[in-house]
Amino acid sequence: MPSIATNSASSSSSSSSSSSSNNDNNNSSTKRNLIVVSNRLPLSIKRSEDGSYLSSISSGGLVTSLSGLTKTTSFQWFGWSGLSPKEPEEREEIRRSLSAHNTVPVFIDDRLAQAHYNGFSNSILWPILHYQSGVTFDEEPWNAYKKVNEIFADNIAEAAQNDELIWVHDYHLMLLPQMLRERMARKGKNPCIGFSLHTPFPAAEALRVLPVAKELLEGMLSSTLVGFHTEDYRMNFTESCRHLIGAHPQDHMILFKDRLVRTGKFTVGIEPGKFTETLKKDEVQDRIQQLGERYKGVKLIIGVDRLDYIKGLSQKLHGYEQFLTEYPNWQGKIVLIQVAVPSREDVKEYQDLETQISCQVGKINGKFSKPDYAPIIYLHRSIPFNELTALYSIADICLLTSSRDGMNLVAFEYVACQEQKNGVLVLSEFAGASSFMGNASIKFHPANTKEISESIHKALLMSKEERKERYGKLRRFIDENTSAKWGHDFVETLSKGVQ
Repeated sequence: MPSIATNSASSSSSSSSSSSSNNDNNNSSTKRNLIVVSNRLPLSIKRSEDGSYLSSISSGGLVTSLSGLTKTTSFQWFGWSGLSPKEPEEREEIRRSLSAHNTVPVFIDDRLAQAHYNGFSNSILWPILHYQSGVTFDEEPWNAYKKVNEIFADNIAEAAQNDELIWVHDYHLMLLPQMLRERMARKGKNPCIGFSLHTPFPAAEALRVLPVAKELLEGMLSSTLVGFHTEDYRMNFTESCRHLIGAHPQDHMILFKDRLVRTGKFTVGIEPGKFTETLKKDEVQDRIQQLGERYKGVKLIIGVDRLDYIKGLSQKLHGYEQFLTEYPNWQGKIVLIQVAVPSREDVKEYQDLETQISCQVGKINGKFSKPDYAPIIYLHRSIPFNELTALYSIADICLLTSSRDGMNLVAFEYVACQEQKNGVLVLSEFAGASSFMGNASIKFHPANTKEISESIHKALLMSKEERKERYGKLRRFIDENTSAKWGHDFVETLSKGVQ
């Protein structure tokens, strides 16, 4: 999840999550209190001309995940707002603005925030979690990472009550459960802390190259419940705790320092209803018709990815180039529309990646283009939601080539828009989504260029009947595993820790 589920959301939820929420209403006479913690707050805040601050909540995946719990749960959200004013009066003004959304800012100096976010979280920890080699550990960003976790712990421990649930999110805050539990214990409080990781969790041998792996594991094991997107990630965590810090796994529990910690797999999803409703809009239907006319007689492949090396964009382009070479009869009859959303543009490795991808696109277009045809449409920018929905709808194939991915909810979004066309999902076996959608998609190894080429060809030749059968399975899965259900299931399991 980019940091926390960055995907689309709506107020609708599946029948299963609605039913669960209704049951909660019948069984609960008072609301639970839940503190949600993430590195960044789920809102935008800006200063108006008169000097006051205006804030508005976003519609990200985590916000929607919690919407199904509003009848039974009261929320308070802690995180960095992106602003670091020095003056107490200015900080108080920001607090007042954010309080309208039940959000609490954690103030972090800009330089410290940079060292924590880009220095350690994204340059050292993120690559390790995604099985990347050649990472150089540096003590200075690690100290910044610890300091930011301490600041979060100080802020939350001061505000949290003994009976509140606390839900911490993602790799930026792996030390927080331990720091928070220690601070609250000094106040005579025994918190119920949940931790959700939105990235893969690597095998012990991959994790142990990080000199501070033991500290991170101990930080997470101070939680009451630790949640992962797939069973493989959960098992990797369990085995890492066993081999690196001597913990004792017991089924879905881990015994460490006289505490039992629950672990679990919680399948994150989207809200398909938002896509369904968006497709009904007149402007979206008009856009679908325009695109249909523009690409009449042409098969379309859609790719939507953050511009990140874990997304396998270079491998995707190599595979597509091989496909055009091996199956020349498709030249002029197929187009790849690749959306590459800018990411971490101030980091040199990502700048270099953008240059590399642009060069590859230029090379392939130069090799196969004609005066009236280009095999790749490359969009290096964010796409408005209506346009994205229309692109999903008209595409015959969705090609996702992640080398490692926590889940990859683009696969879910594509399926949500394909009820009419029954397009084919071609999915890397290393995307978390392949654990659940692999049997109804075409799976491949993203480093195998020939396999990517053959997978594209197989998708193009698939019969209408097979496409429909596969699509039915994919659709049922995304309808049954919504983001609202994910949020409900995690909080319900976490709440058992205080019963």
